[in-house]
Amino acid sequence: MTPHHRSRNPVIISPWQTVLSLALTGLCFTGCHKDPSTDNAEAEGAKVQGNRITLTDSSAKEAALTTDVAKPLEKSILTVNGRLVWDESSTVSVFTPVAGRVNSIEVNLGEKVKKDTTLTSIFSPDFGQAEADAAKADADDKLSRRTLDRTEDLLKHGAAAQKDVEAAQDDFENKEAELKRAVARLELYGGKLGAVNGLYPLQAPISGTLVEKHINPGQEVRPDQILANVQQYTNPLFVISDPSKLSVLLDVTELDLRKLVPGQALTIRSRAYPSNEFHGKLEVIGHSLDPQTRTIYARGSVDNTDDLLKAEMYVTVEVGSPLEQTLPPPEAAGTDAKAASAEFKTANSRPVEVPVKAVFSKESHHYVFLEMAPGEYERHAVEVGSERAGKVAVLAGLEPGQKVVTDGCLLLESLAEGGGSKD
Repeated sequence: MTPHHRSRNPVIISPWQTVLSLALTGLCFTGCHKDPSTDNAEAEGAKVQGNRITLTDSSAKEAALTTDVAKPLEKSILTVNGRLVWDESSTVSVFTPVAGRVNSIEVNLGEKVKKDTTLTSIFSPDFGQAEADAAKADADDKLSRRTLDRTEDLLKHGAAAQKDVEAAQDDFENKEAELKRAVARLELYGGKLGAVNGLYPLQAPISGTLVEKHINPGQEVRPDQILANVQQYTNPLFVISDPSKLSVLLDVTELDLRKLVPGQALTIRSRAYPSNEFHGKLEVIGHSLDPQTRTIYARGSVDNTDDLLKAEMYVTVEVGSPLEQTLPPPEAAGTDAKAASAEFKTANSRPVEVPVKAVFSKESHHYVFLEMAPGEYERHAVEVGSERAGKVAVLAGLEPGQKVVTDGCLLLESLAEGGGSKD
């Protein structure tokens, strides 16, 4: 067969290429013949007016464009990393208020303790001095009391002068004040007036479970060890907490800050239990960012009744949608950002989720195309949240039940840009 008689493969034009060809033809045609008295952009098969696009070629539209319905968001609007820590409201770190040597340890790690239970006893010269001062002050007070009583009795029988009684009264008041001071100092350490042995009982300030212990018999301890920079010295001697309640610290950037409000539900997942979900609540959002990590302090509580989670675990946290809360449009500096915020026509809407391919970006803002009627589409600005399983959360700009374009939104954007750029 000669070259002139070789068969040629037919060229197949897809509906998408047909619509794109119509769009480009319309852009060229209207760009050269624009009526300056109108802002409408009309193309062969398409009519553009501002953010609204009308496709008159319905067959091409049906072949190239697909839509999906925005569904209410029931799960999370944000997924972040987190770290579990002891709950601050039920945790105390125990340091020693006296210097000395550890004599004995009365409790074991993981043991439940009650308030005022002795955790350890410490031989302490400081505590012994406090006991001795209180005992001496008590003895001096008792002597001054007897001296005052004897002087008053002598005055009644004419054997003492009034000035002697006044001097005895003054001495008694001084000794009584010194006794109160010495006893108050001793009670500050947790001791009581009595024997002097220098053995200080370090007691539990609250009831709970002993979750950390950094102390050994014979160890030297000091009250100022917290000022040291060596970890083995700065650690508390004991940590008492309630393991059934934990806190989770969230790694939240300033870009996600407006998506958080106190009271949001938290779903916590750990690699240790991949099939388990743990539930909590967001409680505190800080007022400043960490200058090193550029993250904001955000803390939530976690129910750990089953005692599966452990402090210092790294977890993944899904922040639940505040379904009943209104979310205002984002506020940003500059006229462009303000103009974009003005396009949030349904800013108080309930958060929804749509396919990821329905959302496109332009100049740091996100948009979707809504199907207003068959063949009519309108570009809307939206505020997006986290993405999961091919879906993206839309926090503002959409209502549940609205139809968004999933396939073909970039073509509609090219038509909108072409219609809005004509002179």
